Amino acid sequence: MRRVLVIGPCGSGKSTLARELAPRLGLPLVHMDQLGWQAGWIETEKAELDARLAEVVAADTWLIEGHYGSLLAPRLARADTVIYLDFPIRLCLWRLARRVWSHRGRARPDMPEGCPERFDAAFFWYVMNWNTGPRPRTEAKLKGYTGTLVRLQSPQALAAWRAAQGLA
Repeated sequence: MRRVLVIGPCGSGKSTLARELAPRLGLPLVHMDQLGWQAGWIETEKAELDARLAEVVAADTWLIEGHYGSLLAPRLARADTVIYLDFPIRLCLWRLARRVWSHRGRARPDMPEGCPERFDAAFFWYVMNWNTGPRPRTEAKLKGYTGTLVRLQSPQALAAWRAAQGLA
């Protein structure tokens, strides 16, 4: 594992897993949210985001965390491993609500400074509709992927995979 993606629905635990895996694998960690947002919840311009991502993806080693389905193709083209946290949406929504509560008013470690955690109804709606929108698009993009795809459908499956890899 030299170029790893961690993807999945919001609230699945991508950032937490990435923060644990990157040092164990000796890989530089890149959070898509740090590329995609600027202070004050201002979205990075598309051309700048594409350029930032191209620079990261061109490197020999990385662990990139974050779904960003519209930017999945360039990452898939270079990734040797995709870890897909394909967890139940009900669990992701619970974790998302817990995250909003526990980090309210402060930026999370995987976000840029100046982007404090907040409740966003549209964001929750996006997650609630994951199975009818983002999931089918993700599945279509993964069909042509030729590297190692690790699809984990529960926290228990993640724990078992980590133990089997010596990453527990």
